[in-house]
Amino acid sequence: MKIAAIQPLSLSDFPGHCAAIIFTVGCNLRCHYCHNKNLWDESCQQISEQEIWTFLRSKTKKLDGVVITGGEPTIQPGLVEFIKKIKVLGYKVKLNTNGANADCIRDLINQDLIDYIAMDVKAPFDAYEKVCGTKVSLENIKESLLLVSSSKIPHEFRTTWATQWLNEDDIGSIKAIIPKHSKHIVQ
Repeated sequence: MKIAAIQPLSLSDFPGHCAAIIFTVGCNLRCHYCHNKNLWDESCQQISEQEIWTFLRSKTKKLDGVVITGGEPTIQPGLVEFIKKIKVLGYKVKLNTNGANADCIRDLINQDLIDYIAMDVKAPFDAYEKVCGTKVSLENIKESLLLVSSSKIPHEFRTTWATQWLNEDDIGSIKAIIPKHSKHIVQ
């Protein structure tokens, strides 16, 4: 795993849980408004997995959750094994994802490794590549939407309303994409 940082405590990022946040390195999108651009490639400063394990082992009685975010965690080849190790320590796991890697999301759901999923829905489908700044497989995004919404895992879909890229009509179009029983947050 390529990890840029750990935030030792969050009371708001994992609903109902006191959690640490792990920031992975790398992202397959280039969203123009991204607040974590420094995590896009491997040139950013990284910390060792050993630091993560030392920290997590020392906090098992104080924290009950770990949020894995990025960058984009699902592009990490070691993500499944990493989460398995976190689960062995007794933590619940929340995944933040852009939904572009449906295969990884399916694998994590099928292995019962995720306790909460937050997936970004960046734009209406016809504007996805414009907002994301790169080629995007809409089939993967649609499949991830279905995987997440049809799972029994608590979840939410999120949209960052960057007004230079999305207007009110776009937000309405995005809301129409989100399954009715799923929570959608516009931030």
